[in-house]
Order: sequence, then C-alpha cells, then structure tokens
Amino acid sequence: MIKVTTPDEIYQELFEAVQNAQLLGDSKTFVDAVPKRDPQAIVADYLARRDDENFHMLAFIAENFRLPSNGDAGTHAAEGRTVRQHIEIMWDALTRQRDVDELHSSLLPLPRPYVVPGGRFREIYYWDSYFTMLGLAAAGRTEMIEDMVANFSYLIDRVGFIPNGNRTYYCTRSQPPFFALMVELLAEARQDPLLIRNYLPQLQREYDFWMAGADTLDDNNPATRRVIRVDGAYLNRYWDDSTLPRQESYEEDVILAATGDREPEGFYRDIRAGAESGWDYSSRWFADGKHMATVHTTQVVPVDLNSLMYKLESVLAQGYELSNDQQQAQAFRDRADARKRLIQKLFFSKKAGFFADLLLPDLKPAPTLSLAAGYPLFFGLATPEQAEQVADKIDSSFLKPGGWVTTLNRTGQQWDSPNGWAPLHWIVYQGLCNYGYREQAEEGARRWIKTNLQDYESSGVLMEKYNVEHAGVLAGGGEYDVQDGFGWTNGVLLRLMDEVGAQ
Repeated sequence: MIKVTTPDEIYQELFEAVQNAQLLGDSKTFVDAVPKRDPQAIVADYLARRDDENFHMLAFIAENFRLPSNGDAGTHAAEGRTVRQHIEIMWDALTRQRDVDELHSSLLPLPRPYVVPGGRFREIYYWDSYFTMLGLAAAGRTEMIEDMVANFSYLIDRVGFIPNGNRTYYCTRSQPPFFALMVELLAEARQDPLLIRNYLPQLQREYDFWMAGADTLDDNNPATRRVIRVDGAYLNRYWDDSTLPRQESYEEDVILAATGDREPEGFYRDIRAGAESGWDYSSRWFADGKHMATVHTTQVVPVDLNSLMYKLESVLAQGYELSNDQQQAQAFRDRADARKRLIQKLFFSKKAGFFADLLLPDLKPAPTLSLAAGYPLFFGLATPEQAEQVADKIDSSFLKPGGWVTTLNRTGQQWDSPNGWAPLHWIVYQGLCNYGYREQAEEGARRWIKTNLQDYESSGVLMEKYNVEHAGVLAGGGEYDVQDGFGWTNGVLLRLMDEVGAQ
C-alpha cells in the first residue's frame, strides 16, 4: 500500500490561501494543478512575497503552476452527425493514454488507457466507469474495458481499494462498489466465464476494504467505519477516513460547516461520506430532508450500497467455486443469502410500498424515497410482491415527461428533483425488466432517450444529467456547473437505444 501526499500537505499556507480566495472559480482546479518547480521553493517564495503590496496571487499561480484544462470533452456535433456517430467520436475524445508520472502531481498515474467522464472530471472515476463500459461493450471496444478493469485492479493493489478517482486527495474514500460488475462485463465481452478467477484477489481485497472492522463488532458495538452488524449478519454504509474539508471543495465545506452548530470533524466526515456515495448531494443524506447543513450520511444505511455488496459476495462465491475452494465459496454464499434476507426484511417499507434506506441507530426506514429502490430489482433481491409495489410507485410518482426523476424532493441539490441521471435509468430499466415490467421499463427508457436526443440536437453535446420535468431546461443544482462529455450518459444512451430499438 502506498502513502500519498495531498495538496494541502504539500502547499500548506498557500493551499489555504488559494482555496479560501476562490480565485480559480472551481476549487478542483488548484488541486489538479502541477507545479513548475519544487513545491518547497514555491511555498517559501509565497511566504516571502505575500505581504508585498505588488503581490498578485493569480499571477503567482500562473508563474508557478500548470493549470489543468477540461481537454476536448466538449466536442460538439458536426451538422448531420447522428448521436451514435457522436458517441463513437467521443470515446476517443474522452480517452486518456497511459499516464506519465509527474512529480508532485495529485494524479495517481495509471498504467493503461482509460475513459474519463468529461469536463472538470479529467481523471478516472470509479462508479462512472461501469456505465461507461456498458457503452464500450455495445461499441465493441472490449480492449478498453479490459484496460480499465486492469487499471482498477492496479489501484486496488497499490492503494488497497478503488478510490473515488485516481487523485491523491480521493484516497480516503471509495465509491459505490461496481468492480464485480465490471469483471462480469469483461468476462461476458470476452465470452470467458472463467475470467473471474483472474481478478479474485482484487475482488477479495475490495470486499476486505468495505468490511474492515467487522470482526470487532458485537451487540454492544454494532458499527465501525463502513460496516454494521445486524442480527448476526452485516450491512454497510458510506464513510470517509478523513475529518477535514474536502481538498477539491475546501472553501465550500468550510463555509457550510460554519453555518451549523455541529463539531466540524463529524460534519466533514458526513460531507465526505456523501461524496463516497456518488450521490453528491441528495436529500437522502440530510437529517431534515431539505438542507445540506443537516448532512448525516454516516447515519444512513443505503439500500443501493447493500445491494451492490450482495453482488460482490455473490461474485466472490462464484470466483472461489471456479477456483475449487468450496469452503470459501460456501462462506460467501451464506453471507450473500443473509444480506438478501435483511434487504427484503428491513429495507422494504410496507408503509411506502417501496425500498428505502435505513437510519441508525434503530434501522427505521428513511423518509426520503429515491430511485435507489431500483437496485434490489436490478440484482433480483426483491420478492415478486415487493417488485410489483416498487414498479407501481416508480410509474405513479417517479416517471416524468423526460424520464425517471431521482427523488421526489426539490432541494437545489443535483441528485434530487427535477434531475434525472443515466446510471439510475439503466438500473431502473433493467430492474423492471427483470420482474416482467418491460412495458413500463421501455416507456421510461424512451422518455429518457428523447430527452437526451432533443438536448443533443439543440446543443450538440451530451450532458452529465438532465432536467426530466421540464424539456429544454438545463439541469442544475450542486456545487458546479453541469458538465458535458459525458461518459456514463454516452454509455447508457447507447445501450438503451439498442434495448428499445431506437435509431
């Protein structure tokens, strides 16, 4: 395992001055910058000059750092180019070749090419990549899928888990654990079911990361880090190993922490845990369901995360079976079965007729309903009766003119109403199909496809997220402007068009 050095450690006073001043517009810009000379010399120069009346911070930054660009993710459609042709071009535009190891850069260099999401997201991102890979598979780009799975394996071996992204400042947290699904997708693309064995060590290490500390838990001490003990079995939650403001959103976190009366360390951990969820941010993580200042992510036991952990346990069982380790295979089958029982028993709210997150310490259903309820259907974890109620609720409450809305709450956060997201459309579509609700699945998919295509025709790009309630209105909310590119939108759109026969 490597020890990484983050920008705040390298630049210290300079880091705080730049991030607090917000001179670069996006707090992520400075932490992605590469120094032109030795950082100690830059900091010493800054300390010597900062009180000079002729000192200008922007000029100093330009003199001493190479700032990142958003690259060519914003490639616009040429006249007459179909969306399929556009996506094919974007695979190359969003591809980054094997990284060069630059001294004092925050980038963790990867040994093989990979596809980035686009815009400000100029590195690989964990859960984004699975949905991007769906499109790569549809486009016949199996070699790139293999490269990206190899890169994630490399990160597991080097860091001990898959970070949020390949940046030093992301190395205290992960993202939703989709690695098992990536390995399955690669095995399917290669038509080699035995391929899972090749990644068994990394799958096990991924599991060990999420389950760290489980062996220390008992009835008197039921939770630690990302794992919770329930009725002799285990569930998981999101966490972060740091209690400092996020490097890439430093000033935003500091300002928000000052608006509440909580101790900062716990507040920052909950903010960071929300980032690990990938849903940064949503009313799912707010104690009052409305305001970011009440974020309490570590007190939420998410239904989607636990569905993903069931899948990881199932794939581990399969991998050990293929490796003729029957004892380990049975152990993971037992863990998966125990988690499935808990998901059916605890996460399904009879009152709402819907799968919901749980709240610690009592494991009561959370009031915020979201499309995370589609995950138990995606993985075949729901009973037929539960699936029927979920399908009805999605159709009656979540289906909007432009697709499925993420939550029913309007908070100004990007993972709430009125926004829809590509990954959730794939999860819900497949989940409904798994239980025989194909007509409903295709209706939601067609509305989402129409939203994507209409926006593409008017703007020439595909976006990170869309407003599914009002056609033609740009999606908003969150901490940054809506980004174009966009890896998972491209991947899911391509697969859904193939699924429903759209041109």
